[in-house]
Amino acid sequence: MGTSSSKNLDSSSHGSGEEYKDEHGGGQLYVSLKMENYKIKGDLIPHVYGSVPLVGSWDTSKALPMERESVSMWELSFVVPPNHETLDFKFLLKPKYNNTPCIEEEGTNRQFMGGTLQGVARLAVFNFNQEEVLEYRVFIKANRVSPFDLAASWRAYQENFEPSTVRGIPDVSISSLPEGDENGSSTSLDLDLEQYLVPAPATSVVYAANLTETPRSLKGGGVFSKTEGSTKDAVAANVDRPATIKEMEVVIPEPPKLFHPPGMVESKSVGTFSPLQRQDSHRGMFVDRGVGSPRLVKSASASTLTTTVKPDSGAKKSMPEAAGAVAAAAVADQMLGPKEDMHLAIVLVGLPARGKTFTAAKLTRYLRWLGHDTKHFNVGKYRRLKHGTNQTADFFRGDNPEGMEARNEVAALAMDDMTAWMQEGGQVGIFDATNSTSERRNMLMKMAEGKCKIIFLETICNDRQIIERNIRLKIQQSPDYAEEPDFGAGYQDFKRRLDNYEKIYEPVNEGSYIKMIDMVSGHGGQIQVNNISGYLPGRIVFFLVNTHLTPRPILLTRHGESRNNMRSRIGGDTVLSGNGELYAKKLTNFVEKRLKNERAASIWTSTLQRTILSANQIVGFPKIQWRALDEINAGVCDGMTYEEIKKNMPDEYASRKKDKLRYRYPRGESYLDVIQRLEPVIIELERQRAPVVVVSHQAVLRALYAYFADRPLSEIPHIEMPLHTIIEIQMGVTGVQEKRYKLMD
Repeated sequence: MGTSSSKNLDSSSHGSGEEYKDEHGGGQLYVSLKMENYKIKGDLIPHVYGSVPLVGSWDTSKALPMERESVSMWELSFVVPPNHETLDFKFLLKPKYNNTPCIEEEGTNRQFMGGTLQGVARLAVFNFNQEEVLEYRVFIKANRVSPFDLAASWRAYQENFEPSTVRGIPDVSISSLPEGDENGSSTSLDLDLEQYLVPAPATSVVYAANLTETPRSLKGGGVFSKTEGSTKDAVAANVDRPATIKEMEVVIPEPPKLFHPPGMVESKSVGTFSPLQRQDSHRGMFVDRGVGSPRLVKSASASTLTTTVKPDSGAKKSMPEAAGAVAAAAVADQMLGPKEDMHLAIVLVGLPARGKTFTAAKLTRYLRWLGHDTKHFNVGKYRRLKHGTNQTADFFRGDNPEGMEARNEVAALAMDDMTAWMQEGGQVGIFDATNSTSERRNMLMKMAEGKCKIIFLETICNDRQIIERNIRLKIQQSPDYAEEPDFGAGYQDFKRRLDNYEKIYEPVNEGSYIKMIDMVSGHGGQIQVNNISGYLPGRIVFFLVNTHLTPRPILLTRHGESRNNMRSRIGGDTVLSGNGELYAKKLTNFVEKRLKNERAASIWTSTLQRTILSANQIVGFPKIQWRALDEINAGVCDGMTYEEIKKNMPDEYASRKKDKLRYRYPRGESYLDVIQRLEPVIIELERQRAPVVVVSHQAVLRALYAYFADRPLSEIPHIEMPLHTIIEIQMGVTGVQEKRYKLMD
């Protein structure tokens, strides 16, 4: 679908680029061309062709294909040498490996001169025939690389001429200019960051609902069977609303003011409280390291609780795998609350295209990472598996009794599956559907009686731009429209479906609930909370307060190689080796280029000197040291090699090998302990709206990466986290995507 206007997004920055050229004596232009259109025309993809040095030929068969950056965006980047800063080009549409059909954009040639697109900014218009016209928005961005950067890269090249075994090319590749070029230098340096890219785990954009639980009755290949009891009976059931409802509205949430009992101090790294201990230290105050502290390894009271909890017969797990305070609070909730409070159902409520499924997926990932057994049940997936994906908007009308009964039926089936899973040991179920009427919500509460506690999570969005974006993503990604080739037809059908829901929508005012009002933009909003109590519901509210959809990258990297890395010794606080110092220079160069236009970005390190030294040369960004980012505490094994542990402490070595996730070093930490102390870091990363570079350690980065990649807890100790590699996590509305850059071998 075309748009009616276009502009050069970087037109205001070209002047500064010219000043940069004058000040630093020239340099090379790095140009990025982008085209955006939501409508795909068969196998036709955008191409660029034109004069030297872009293509060097107006032959359409030699045109350069643009690469897909997202579902609607295409991109092509190239370098413009100083002696070719004027070039002519045009866009065309054709198959990637064929020259027919080939449709050239309407209008005159585009001219790029000195970092600026000449003439009036315009859409790229492609005329297929008299009746069909396709329009693309065009974005052009140019950055100049200074001679200082070129010289620095040349020195790095001379020091590291060894080819990379991963990429098969030198760390800085050199290409000669055409012979006979008297004005150009003999060599030029390609500083494109993409040259450092290495394969990363697949992170293709997948519709979030497709990743939810598969209905049990379909796992064997059958279709849904009619559940015992009538759905209509459940719908007709009434759940009395409490006579009084006390509401709390949080506009700008502040950290809770907690009472400090006498003799207690707050642990900044973990968020727990510990008995005050006096330490001879220049800091003047002792801050507990966390659950790895020896006095927290075992507790008589905790052991009593663990042995006296009697779960239902047949239950596989009586408590979550989370460690320390998380597990203790969960056990306390189980002991003090009614039976159904052992299981929690978060029931989503909201109109379509309000971000329910995205919110449910993020919440599921967070709770799983904390160690709570959590599953995401999407009623839309149940509906598609039972009734197919070709349901029109009429299926969702409030005055369509057949459609209403069919949708209530699949909702009841999903609820039955969720409660059955809870009876087998599951802890938190995320029930994802519109649940837009009081009748539907009363049905669910009736079905949950005596089985689980329900908290409704209503997402309300009044931002028309966000709703429009979500609708377009829905048409592109939802299986409901996978067989609809016409984007416009799918768009109109979904708008009618949305109108049908709006006619019958009833806001939540029953039971326990959380209302998220205009929170997704990340710029203000409100959260309203009613009748919420308990440790886990409180953590959920706190997480939701801090989460948003603002796209931004998070860069994860280990420190440069340390002296202990060279000697294969764990822990310690040694300085960098020669290779580590070289990586610090390369990391500085990478970050300053990657985040050149991100002045609000920040650099986070641990308090250990190998991470501080690795980031020390990065300038222009604030640096924050987190004790929570320190490497896993190896306790009495700190500074030893694994061979020494195997020889001198064979029982410890065997215990660690048997279960690396739960193994705790004597007077040290386990991976579960690390996860607990990293929770404030995760919350802060979710809250950030600008890029963050995290320079930390292997165990810590494994835990952080597992959160973003939604990896099971059991896999965390085994995740590959190589030295001298940057993992870029891109967070946004379509989920989490990943790139990896290997700067050194």
